[in-house]
Amino acid sequence: MSKFAVGVDFGTLSARALVAETGTGRELASAVMNYPHAVMDERLPDGAPLPPDWALQHPGDYLLCLKTVVPEALRKAGVSAEDVVGIGVDFTASTVMPVTDDLTPLCLLPEFTSRPHAYVKLWKHHGGQDEANRMTETARICGETFLARYGNKVSSEWMIPKIWETLNKDPEIYDRAARFIDAGDWLVSLLVGREVRSASIAGFKAFWQKDTGYPSEEYFAALDPRLKTLVRDKLGPTPVPVNSRAGELTETGASMTGLLPGTAVAVAQIDAHVAIPPTGIAGSGRMLMIMGTSTCHLMLSDESHIVPGMCGAVEDSVVPGLLCYEAGQSCVGDSFNWFAERCVPEEYMKEARSRNLDAHRLLTEKAALLRPGESGLIALDWWNGNRSVLVDADLTGMIIGLTLTTKPEEIYRALIESTAYGTRMIAETFERHGVVADSLYACGGIAQKNAFLMQIYADVLGREIRIARSAQTPALGAAMLGAVAAGSAAGGYDCIEDAAREMGGTLETIYRPNPAAHAVYDRLYREYAALHDFFGRGGNDVMKRLKQIRSEAR
Repeated sequence: MSKFAVGVDFGTLSARALVAETGTGRELASAVMNYPHAVMDERLPDGAPLPPDWALQHPGDYLLCLKTVVPEALRKAGVSAEDVVGIGVDFTASTVMPVTDDLTPLCLLPEFTSRPHAYVKLWKHHGGQDEANRMTETARICGETFLARYGNKVSSEWMIPKIWETLNKDPEIYDRAARFIDAGDWLVSLLVGREVRSASIAGFKAFWQKDTGYPSEEYFAALDPRLKTLVRDKLGPTPVPVNSRAGELTETGASMTGLLPGTAVAVAQIDAHVAIPPTGIAGSGRMLMIMGTSTCHLMLSDESHIVPGMCGAVEDSVVPGLLCYEAGQSCVGDSFNWFAERCVPEEYMKEARSRNLDAHRLLTEKAALLRPGESGLIALDWWNGNRSVLVDADLTGMIIGLTLTTKPEEIYRALIESTAYGTRMIAETFERHGVVADSLYACGGIAQKNAFLMQIYADVLGREIRIARSAQTPALGAAMLGAVAAGSAAGGYDCIEDAAREMGGTLETIYRPNPAAHAVYDRLYREYAALHDFFGRGGNDVMKRLKQIRSEAR
């Protein structure tokens, strides 16, 4: 009799549950639900305003979505809970919250509903940029060796800057918190009835390494004496490896999912990282681009190198025995959405409505008619800061070459091209420092749906790109983790490599570079690289000065 696993993917705006058959990877059904509060970047639920560069979420949304999408996916799949061997969860990270001893988020307590620091700080919350900068400076002064494993620069998107920001801005919340915990770990802990921390999340987002643990108390004390015992007091038990069993569903966990008590639960994984096995990748030398609102670039390797601007290199974080290197772009699909929602003239929208298209489809059609370089535009893809290789959330987007004849589709294409240039900058930085990709893969909604964009990427990079077979790679990857947590005796797998071989794979479609287009993009990329270094490496800090002026004016 067939056995199944459930994966639940918690993204930036929604949660998705997927039911997949073990042994084949066949996807039977999925269900998705948007978070009711979405991303709170302007105000709290009670209307209290938020500062610039904030991004919060409501933990109640995660629970509501979990209770909705898992039963719905099971119903649509026609699968009985008794045939589900395991469940896995992936989450955006670092998406961190302060909780009580019993894991109740502080924002759910009546006395803290109007306190911003009591809420979940989403991965793209950049309110702790000052703290991140001071962490980098202090690590360099103290000669901390951990910093090299993270590109020699701390990102405000990670866990510790967000915690330190809370301590600095609302020390009562910090003191009241029994723990600070990433949302993926929080949810898995609720399901199994005990606190379980993921070594992958801790490794990439909180500087934990399996051979050295967290940074020393001396380092935290050098940052702030109040942080000296942060690890001991606030970060919970020792992280455990992914591809392992966190525990089994308790009665409470079963009621939250519609599954049976005793069902195996996997250790939580980062949403981007969990997408590697469904692509069929289980070996060294391959780069995967997980493309969505942002893009995460992941490389598996059996060699250890220091790469400037990388977001971490963590052993065993995806496949046992291999290092996983991470880099990324904070704004990809988000920039396309911004333009489509805010900058398209009414005459274009009228045409789109008459043809039953959305703004993206219309702009893509028109942009596809342009030749490389025809618009005369270059953009910098920093609309939400730069994650790699500059690691600077204070940088902002830019378009150069605009004239009174510039058309919307030309800007739209320039935005797409800028994200491809950003990926090339990341890939070339890795290669210059010894981490060489033999082949490129992509997954996510953009990779599946937008052939025009993927061809631009192939042309800019000058490389072939293969696409993951599944359109729901994070959810499928989470299901694969659930199957590994169950083990082969229960109908799952004993290792993630076996799951990747049987349940993963790529489409037949391969995007190959057009030599003529690549030649033009080589010239344009040189211009991008010059602008990248001028505005990003201190040649002109106008972007940061403008943000300071904006902050003072509000």
